Amino acid sequence: MKQAEKLQKTIFNNIPDQAWMKDIDSRYVLVNDAFVAASGLSEEQILNKTPEDIWPSDWSQQYMATDRKAISCGTRVRYEEPQSDEDGTVRWFDTIKAPIRDEGGFIIGTVGISRDITDRKQAEQELLESRNQLRELSGYLQSVREEERTRIARELHDELGQSLTAIRIGLSVIEEQMQSQQGDSLQSLNSLKKITESTVESVQRITADLRPLILDELGLISTIDWLLESFAQNSGITYEVSLPTDSLEFSPELRTAIFRVLQEALTNIMRHSQASHVVVQLQSDKRNVVLRITDNGNGIDFSGQREKSLGLVGMRERTLMLGGKLYIHSEAGVGTSIEMRVPKV
Repeated sequence: MKQAEKLQKTIFNNIPDQAWMKDIDSRYVLVNDAFVAASGLSEEQILNKTPEDIWPSDWSQQYMATDRKAISCGTRVRYEEPQSDEDGTVRWFDTIKAPIRDEGGFIIGTVGISRDITDRKQAEQELLESRNQLRELSGYLQSVREEERTRIARELHDELGQSLTAIRIGLSVIEEQMQSQQGDSLQSLNSLKKITESTVESVQRITADLRPLILDELGLISTIDWLLESFAQNSGITYEVSLPTDSLEFSPELRTAIFRVLQEALTNIMRHSQASHVVVQLQSDKRNVVLRITDNGNGIDFSGQREKSLGLVGMRERTLMLGGKLYIHSEAGVGTSIEMRVPKV
């Protein structure tokens, strides 16, 4: 063996990954020890043979095809491939092939290296499964929280709300009976009446924040109208709204997700954006439901308040759990546009 060939062989054998060289016809002309061990053949059984002589049919077809691609394109080819051991265990390899050129620049063969990335693939799969499990857990917790909110809201409305209303009516009756009287008794009664009315309003507000009963009783469209009217009253920000005129049948999960995303977006706008106007659009076609919220505020500083960033994460997670996507475009001094696109369910 010539000195140059010995040096080449030594370099190849010091590569821990499988490495080889082939001629223009895909015949192996040099392989390293890792390649020999992986093939289960001797070096003599490999040299001057093509992949079709050594490997299973499906593997050899891919190897020949990638050889031809590297030669025809004259550039490096990289791909990942699964291989099954004799016991059925699947191992993954990251393979790179590149053309070899002679002194005149003509392609005379290919050189390749293949690295075992099974551990990396397993780690990626475990990470993906972990993310899916966390997303499922998040979805379950969101569902449980919505159910608990609904239960508390109904109890506040049905029990405490009715009791306070009865007290308010009773105080009004007593007030009429005491109109002719003067003094501390009537003042105390008026004070109690004001406290009761204030408590009724607080219960109504807390109930609406927990879970507006209108969402379950009158549907999403009416709830959006109510939410925007409340938003305008509390913030002084004007709004435009475009809603479908026909009746929309949404699943409870989709209905809740759209409402919560809009609620969180409006809360962020009111607290952080310094906007003066908001446009809300809800559209539906055969495949998707699309919610857009656009404001003319100062844009989102994504490195800013943690509360605001967590709100955006919550909106994105709600959308992802329904198989949708959330798009956010923000420009300083121009405003922010949030688009929620979810498949119909």
